[in-house]
Amino acid sequence: MSDLITPFALGLDMPQGDPSAHGVKGANLMTMAQLDLPVPPGFVISTALGRDVSDGADELPKDALEAISAAISTMEENLQQGFGTGEKPLLLSVRSGAAISMPGMMDTVLNLGFNDVVADCVAKITGDERFAWDTYRRFIASFAQVVLECDPYDFEDMLDDLRVAANVETDAELPTERLREAVERSFAIVEATSGEPFPQDVHQQLRLALLAVFRSWNTDRAKRYRELQNLDDTGGTAAIVQAMVFGNRNSESCTGVYFTRNPSTGDATPYGEWLPNAQGEDVVSGMRTPCELTEVGRDLSMSSQPSFEAAQPSLYKELLGIGAQLERHFLDMQEIEFTVESGTLYMLQTRTGKRTPKAALAVAVGLVEDGIISRSDALSRCSDDELSALQVAKVEVSKAAKPLAKGLPASPGAVTGAIALTSEDAVAMAAQGEDAILVRAETDPRDVHGMHAAIGILTSRGGMTSHAAVVARSMAKACITAALDVAIDIDARRFTIGDHSFAAGDIITIDGATGQVYAGPQPLVRPKADGALAKLLEWRDGNDG
Repeated sequence: MSDLITPFALGLDMPQGDPSAHGVKGANLMTMAQLDLPVPPGFVISTALGRDVSDGADELPKDALEAISAAISTMEENLQQGFGTGEKPLLLSVRSGAAISMPGMMDTVLNLGFNDVVADCVAKITGDERFAWDTYRRFIASFAQVVLECDPYDFEDMLDDLRVAANVETDAELPTERLREAVERSFAIVEATSGEPFPQDVHQQLRLALLAVFRSWNTDRAKRYRELQNLDDTGGTAAIVQAMVFGNRNSESCTGVYFTRNPSTGDATPYGEWLPNAQGEDVVSGMRTPCELTEVGRDLSMSSQPSFEAAQPSLYKELLGIGAQLERHFLDMQEIEFTVESGTLYMLQTRTGKRTPKAALAVAVGLVEDGIISRSDALSRCSDDELSALQVAKVEVSKAAKPLAKGLPASPGAVTGAIALTSEDAVAMAAQGEDAILVRAETDPRDVHGMHAAIGILTSRGGMTSHAAVVARSMAKACITAALDVAIDIDARRFTIGDHSFAAGDIITIDGATGQVYAGPQPLVRPKADGALAKLLEWRDGNDG
């Protein structure tokens, strides 16, 4: 089992990351550690074990358990922390990582290692009971949904009740006593669903979490995504076990997603979102609408919330420097997940950023102009079919009606279609030859089949890096997120925008380049080739790369 476990940490001698063995996430974490970037330590469990478990094993092999235990012991020694102990507890994230990035399709468990004893210990060590109970309730919900297959909406409904009772709008405002109540009510949800109390043994937690992460390779949503994207179905996933850093630690902590270039347009400008006093799942799940990373983004979105650039200028500068270094190393635009704990920046992931076809051209041209790749490299990344398909439609504003709502322009393209309020409706409508626009509060990995069937996606929550936005860009679908004026009543099968009411099947138009929502069909136009597209066509026809 010598190849089963590969540790990574700053200053550690380690092999070159191999996506086929370590997954993209694990391989890139190893690379970042080798580049002396701030990566929390951990270890990668290879895809070989992932394939064995995803093929139906109901337990981890004995030699694998022994190797994992030894790796945990090494982390305990190096960090001077104890897994499941009352003093300086070691807390972990357990994440999937396939050889080809599948954003949001497989499972993650955060804050693993919490139990009643550890929660009391964390409260005592930090002097912050609120942080301890907030993190504990997050772990219970994460573990329950991924490992015990509890319904995520049971936890969200419970938090809605607590926010109403506390008269606050966000989880970050819940007081300590409400978070303690969240823990107790989460225990009740688990026991009602599984028939068993929540496990307090941290080694059992880790074993069950690893089994769930490996098995997530063969969930319906993951298999459907691979089928839709024509991806290999046999590779399996690695698992990354890593020391936690806490974006919810205090007011000097946060989490975010940073694209080194704009994934919708390809412009060479920083782009992303962040949330103060939060963890990564808060940003990417779409359950909360995050803040803008940059001042330019804040101005464009007319947000009243501070940008990361304004709130943490020195960390923002450090983040951009790391992004430039990673872009030159990987020779492509990067999507970076980061966390700040008590004023210290950490890198949790980097990968080639999902982008729209239009953005792909602009990124390729920009990388040439920045001296990172050659013209021939840029042309090799864009086929003739892709070049000809890139003149996406937009609403002809001078002839269109007044828009009724505006959200974030998550993925460009303008489309007219009938409203589908569930993924199943979108699939059924597409099967009948009807163009559907999927309208949801937010999407999650279970909606991937509906997103594929729809010609556009509209969500009332989420942000530019939410599940809906990332998947829509990868599918080249028009998408608007955070259209806050869209109030959906799923039981009544309708939604309202102010005084206007729309039922399932009604026709709307969305423009993913402007974020505007219109009633009924609107005139659409396709622009002529310009900008990056025109430049690439010139390079191709001149063939002087």
